[in-house]
Amino acid sequence: MLLEKINNQVEQAPYYHTIGKEVEVFEHAYQSKIPFLLKGPTGTGKSRFIEYMAHQLDKKLITISCHEETSSTDLIGRYIIKGAETVWMDGPLTMAVKEGAIIYLDEIAEARPDVIVAIHSLTDHRRELFIDKLGETVKAHKNFMLVASFNPGYQRGFKELKPSTRQRFVAVSFAYPEAKIESEILVSETAIDEATAKKLVNIATKIRNLTELGLTETVSTRLLVDAAKLIHSGLPKRLSVGVAVVEPLTDDIEVVEALKDLCDLMI
Repeated sequence: MLLEKINNQVEQAPYYHTIGKEVEVFEHAYQSKIPFLLKGPTGTGKSRFIEYMAHQLDKKLITISCHEETSSTDLIGRYIIKGAETVWMDGPLTMAVKEGAIIYLDEIAEARPDVIVAIHSLTDHRRELFIDKLGETVKAHKNFMLVASFNPGYQRGFKELKPSTRQRFVAVSFAYPEAKIESEILVSETAIDEATAKKLVNIATKIRNLTELGLTETVSTRLLVDAAKLIHSGLPKRLSVGVAVVEPLTDDIEVVEALKDLCDLMI
C-alpha cells in the first residue's frame, strides 16, 4: 500500500534549525512555481524541513513515502467499486494539483519509472497533469508545489535519478549539521542536558569519520535524537546509544562490538 500522510497545519510550527539559505531558496522557488529537490543522506532533516516550510506558508502538505512498488496509478488515481457502481477516486498527486497543496515525494528515485514520466508535465512550464484513464488534463492550482527528495549517496543502478529529471528542479543539498548546531537540535528536540547532547554529537562525528568500516549509512541526526529521547526517559546512556545508534547501523557482529566499545568510552 502507498504510504500517504496529509498534514493540515496546526498552530505550533515543527521545530527546524536553519542551516544555510534553504528557507529563503524554498520561499523563492514557491513564489516562482519551480519544483524543489532535496538531496542528502537519511536523517539530515529533509522531511522536517518540508513540514516546517508548509507550516510557514500555511499550506496543506501531502507526503508520499516512495518505494519500489509506488506507481503512477497510486499517485494519480484509479477506479474503485463503490456499491453497485464503479467510481473514480483521485490519488494524492491529483488532489494536490487541484487543491493547491504541497506534495512531497520522499525518496522519489525508489518509485517506478512511470512515476517520473507522470510528473514531467508538472515540472516544466505546462504545470499540468494528464490523467490517462480519464483522458483529461488538469491544470495545476496556482498554489500547487511539487517537492521531492532522494539520497544520491545511496542510489545505485536503476534507482539513480537521471540528470534530465534532476534538471527540472531547484536543488538544495542537505548534510549533517556542524557539532554546535547538532547539539542545539538535540537539546531542543528532547530536552536532554547540553553536556550529554555534546557527547552524543561527538560519538556521531567519530563514527562518521570511520570510513574504513564500510557502513552503508552513517549516524544520522535522527538516530541521535532517538538516543537522546531514551536517555531523557531514564534508560542508561550506554544502553541507549547501543540500541538507538549502533545497532541500526549494521548487522556485522564484529563492527557492532567495536562501535559499542567506542561509544562506551565516549559516553
